[in-house]
Amino acid sequence: MRAFLGMGLLGSNFTKALIKKGEQVQVWNRTTSRATAMEAFGAKAFANVADAVKGADYVHIVVKDDAAVNEVLAAAEPGLKPGAVIIDHTTTTVEGAKERTKEWKAKGFTYQHAPVFMGPGNALDSTGFMLVSGDAAVLSKLEPVLAPMTGKLVNFGAETGKAAAMKLVGNSFLICLTAGLTDMLAVGKALGVNGDDILTLLGDWNPGLSVTSRLKRMLSAPYDDPSWELNMARKDAGLFMEATAAAGTELNVIPVVAKVMDEWIEKGFGNKDWTIISKDAL
Repeated sequence: MRAFLGMGLLGSNFTKALIKKGEQVQVWNRTTSRATAMEAFGAKAFANVADAVKGADYVHIVVKDDAAVNEVLAAAEPGLKPGAVIIDHTTTTVEGAKERTKEWKAKGFTYQHAPVFMGPGNALDSTGFMLVSGDAAVLSKLEPVLAPMTGKLVNFGAETGKAAAMKLVGNSFLICLTAGLTDMLAVGKALGVNGDDILTLLGDWNPGLSVTSRLKRMLSAPYDDPSWELNMARKDAGLFMEATAAAGTELNVIPVVAKVMDEWIEKGFGNKDWTIISKDAL
């Protein structure tokens, strides 16, 4: 039997999926009405979190942050079954994941951090990606429990907290991607290009296919064999900024990148591959 703490978009859909698979699930949420709403799908709701975890072999939690995880688990502790496994899907700090692993082990429980690259639809359909790392014996026992909840369970090895780090790394990409797309739309707007035109361009060109190869190039640092010189990339950044300024449209990312480009050009690297701007991050 499982308990699920946190009935937000992810938690509620994880619960629905587990119930569809024949699992018994007890649920709790800080706003009780969100928990009771899950009873229509077959869950058993509790107003008290300690009651919600009673009898559960696996206690899943997905809340906002480290502080919320610690607060909820502290309140749930009196009701935990001896030897219960706590599975935390919350995006947290690396330090928080490490501390909870150690702390709950000392109390006689297993804490496993398992953050996800899954939206609500993925949680409902058991698709997407779930990340884990840590003790190999623990992960071996949990694989049959976690794998059916996701499209792929990705194991990053024995280092406690590595899954938390990889989740943050991935989210940084998603934030940068969305910010970059926002700037692209702004440039398009300034140049009279609408969203449908941009979708057509990306559908045919599909720059997403080059992400891995671009990263490999950055990691190998072939700055003396440029595919796009920094000077030329900076020239184009200037064109973006001029067009949007003339149209009264603001950019969020490109002006910051242009400033970094200028710094590298001032150091004498203008004729190098433009990916040299990533050198200090490697």
